[in-house]
Amino acid sequence: MNHDGEPTLAISVGEPAGIGPDICVDLAQYDFDAALLLIADPDVLSQRAELLGADINITEIASVEDCPAHRQKHVTVMPVKATTAVRPGTLDTRNAQYVLRCLDKAVALARNRQADAVVTAPIHKGIINDAGYAFSGHTEYLSRRDDANAPVMMLASGDLRIALVTTHLALRDVPDALSEAKIVSVINVVSEALRNQFGITDPRIGVCGLNPHAGESGHFGHEDEKIIGPAILRAQESRLTITGPLAADTAFTPETRTAYDAYVTMYHDQGLPVIKALGFGGIVNITLGLPIIRTSVDHGTALDIAGTGRAKPDSLLSAVTHAIRLTGNY
Repeated sequence: MNHDGEPTLAISVGEPAGIGPDICVDLAQYDFDAALLLIADPDVLSQRAELLGADINITEIASVEDCPAHRQKHVTVMPVKATTAVRPGTLDTRNAQYVLRCLDKAVALARNRQADAVVTAPIHKGIINDAGYAFSGHTEYLSRRDDANAPVMMLASGDLRIALVTTHLALRDVPDALSEAKIVSVINVVSEALRNQFGITDPRIGVCGLNPHAGESGHFGHEDEKIIGPAILRAQESRLTITGPLAADTAFTPETRTAYDAYVTMYHDQGLPVIKALGFGGIVNITLGLPIIRTSVDHGTALDIAGTGRAKPDSLLSAVTHAIRLTGNY
């Protein structure tokens, strides 16, 4: 919390050649009941603001204790220098380490209770891997950094919340990655988050099957009967309100969605196309099961529009707003 009793959010600006700096500069246009601390190279932000024609004041601080409450036309930055010059739209492997340093700094502030939450702008997984760092996504990276055993990726838009059992994994590898214990763990993490962070006393969770028609009694695969179904029964032993396995092709109809506070889906492109089709731009990505609060945008680096003024900050605004709300219930 800052001196005014408002939460402090550490915001990693992400891939510098993408729209992360653009949308973070846009934060200066809005009011928030929080202290927003950007973890970035101030020169990158200054250059991007100039390119966008944004009239903002950039204040550099060395200590979180000096972070003021957010106000319009101002951004506060804890400096981390980029490795090499940044050109909007042009990736450079030399800045991959800079991206990770910014992320690590934001996470360290939250772990040390100097920040109340972490908000992440988009990164480019490919360029980080090209630079020699094994990186499949924020969720997986943070689970290793924070010694978390079972982090869960959840995307939320309004009352629609979709959590994933597997995340950034090739489709051919998904069945082998599923286990009864893993699915039970995800269900428990989601249920706990719905109660403790979202204030839902008796969460209702719908669990999607893996195969078409949830396996059609074993005719389209056996994972639904042998893994997912037993996992649901185990979770129900804890008196959780769980339904499934649901046939994914009908699980997200408007009427069915009113029956659940969240869905647990088996793989990345099972549930996320639904929520992105319904709410793209205003969705927030939340990592559950970590010892810190972390939210993120729901989109990528959009290299083709970086520095053009066409990037919209809507998802970042949702991520910041959700982070503030979650600090109130954490």
